[in-house]
Amino acid sequence: MTAGLKTVILLSFVLAVGFLLVILSCALWSNWLPLLVALTFVLAPLPNALFAHCGGDDFSTDSLESSSSPIDLGRFITAIIVVTGFALPLVLAHAEVIHPAACVMSVIGGGLVYGTILLYSIAFRQDSEEF
Repeated sequence: MTAGLKTVILLSFVLAVGFLLVILSCALWSNWLPLLVALTFVLAPLPNALFAHCGGDDFSTDSLESSSSPIDLGRFITAIIVVTGFALPLVLAHAEVIHPAACVMSVIGGGLVYGTILLYSIAFRQDSEEF
């Protein structure tokens, strides 16, 4: 599948809607704490990107082991950050620090932002096969 111009336009539109929801969840109720959700979802793919190159080589003797521990650690840290991004607005709304509607808008917007980043990395993945 080749990712073209339509894919870039669609992903940028969804990303803009996600950031708009997060910023509106802050601005409408004059409380800027839900903006931390956007930060967590932007930082979420970084451990996967950093630890992706720590895997074994192509000439490993054990072909059953398809994953290495650094890659698993990167996935684990990413999962922690994603769960934090979804749980933080819920905890803040439960503690009545933010409005419940701001919580819903922040969770939906953060999900759109993370989903866009994830789909972009999948759509524009480059395989490193040279021969």
